[in-house]
Amino acid sequence: MTKQLKISEAVVRRLPIYLRYLNELSLSEVQTVSSQDLGEKLDLNPAQIRKDLAYFGDFGRKGVGYNVSYLIEKIRQILKLDRPLHVALVGTGNLGRALCNYNTYLKDNMKIIAVFDADPSKVGLVINHLTVQPTSELKRTVAERDISVGIITVPAAEAQNVADQFIGAGIRGILNFAPTVLRAPGHVRIHQTDFTADLLSLAYYLNSEDEEMARGTDG
Repeated sequence: MTKQLKISEAVVRRLPIYLRYLNELSLSEVQTVSSQDLGEKLDLNPAQIRKDLAYFGDFGRKGVGYNVSYLIEKIRQILKLDRPLHVALVGTGNLGRALCNYNTYLKDNMKIIAVFDADPSKVGLVINHLTVQPTSELKRTVAERDISVGIITVPAAEAQNVADQFIGAGIRGILNFAPTVLRAPGHVRIHQTDFTADLLSLAYYLNSEDEEMARGTDG
């Protein structure tokens, strides 16, 4: 039996970046693209792009490059976007509503199809054709609608409770926007999106550049 090659998380996270640019090329009716062109546009090493794609197959032709439509199809298959992937969201504050409205612009099969909130005053509201349900209906809805991904957009103090409800309902992947680390069993994948951490790290780099400029002026 052949041992399956383990693909690093960094490679998997780059695939959607490639897909997004390839979709732009497709809209512009570009038929082929080289790794060099991809690298220049995405500020990545062309050799890294070739290596990333080679993990999954031989998609390009030497001297010609990649067929844009074919590569889009293959990356969608790799990311499992060639089949419906249903998403539930808990938390209908400003961020939750924005994500529900973003549904309109998604062209892939991964879409939010159910939204929940613990606040009774928000239950029954309609956000981009999605009716807000009480969290008491989460477990039943996840099972009935074959939902496998959950999004958390609640305050940090409530996030673990929501994660536990998702896990108890059978959710296998969670995207967490709350600024807190969640606990989950090994079979559940959690991705953390932390705006605060990103802003603070950005501030560090900006301050470092200012300091370098100041040192250059002093010299």
